[in-house]
Amino acid sequence: MKLFAVLGDPIAHSLSPLMHNFVYRQNAIEAIYARARVADGKRLREVFETLGLSGANITVPHKESAFELCDEVRGIAARLGAVNTWVKEGDRIAGYNTDAEGFAASIAPLNGVKSALVLGAGGAARSIALALIESGADTAVVNRSAARLEFFKPLGARVFDWQNLPRERFDLVVNSTSAGLKEDDLPLEKEALKAYLTGAKTAYDAIYGRQTPFLRLALECGAAVKDGEDMLAFQGAIAHTLFFGGGDRAKIAETMKTALRLPASWRQSPPREG
Repeated sequence: MKLFAVLGDPIAHSLSPLMHNFVYRQNAIEAIYARARVADGKRLREVFETLGLSGANITVPHKESAFELCDEVRGIAARLGAVNTWVKEGDRIAGYNTDAEGFAASIAPLNGVKSALVLGAGGAARSIALALIESGADTAVVNRSAARLEFFKPLGARVFDWQNLPRERFDLVVNSTSAGLKEDDLPLEKEALKAYLTGAKTAYDAIYGRQTPFLRLALECGAAVKDGEDMLAFQGAIAHTLFFGGGDRAKIAETMKTALRLPASWRQSPPREG
């Protein structure tokens, strides 16, 4: 029996166990997917090995720590400097990033985004910005401080801190931060955010499973809204194929979306402390 988990902080809200365990049940796979709260990113590998995991997904705020702590970084993760998937290979851990491809798949129904504003500069923002740039969208990244913005310049993004905000409208405004996950926070000062949302076609929050303050404000401003549920399912399907060495990603993603509509009785037990 293989054991997998999602690691992060906070983690109690995560629906990854629901999705993955449903896929295992539907396909008679002998595996269990759990979740573990890891407050200190430096302890990711310790928790991974103590639990005897065969693989893991790493969520906020530890994707950059996951990049540093794995033995080998593969694929697009090397460009991003952020890892959200670990796969155990013997005594080594291989790191991948499934967020960029998952985000790209999730915005495909928007039929082409010409301009986008990404709020935040963490691991999720890196994946989202790269996916947008590679799709051809003129992409700007805004972060409270300028220090973390240097990463985005070589990708082709325009960068701004809170003291120097862009004065333009964008088709898509994306919250890649954890604002709204724990508390009733916004990812940007309210009046500035309202100006962007009023002119946007779509507001996208990488947080899923709840109407965040960001999405509520977007609705008030007349924008269409989308949360991170599709991104979660798509990146989860990619992770599944990495865990098990293959599979039909599109079919797995649809199964995971079905899982997200299951009744509450399918929810996992409270998270373990790590």
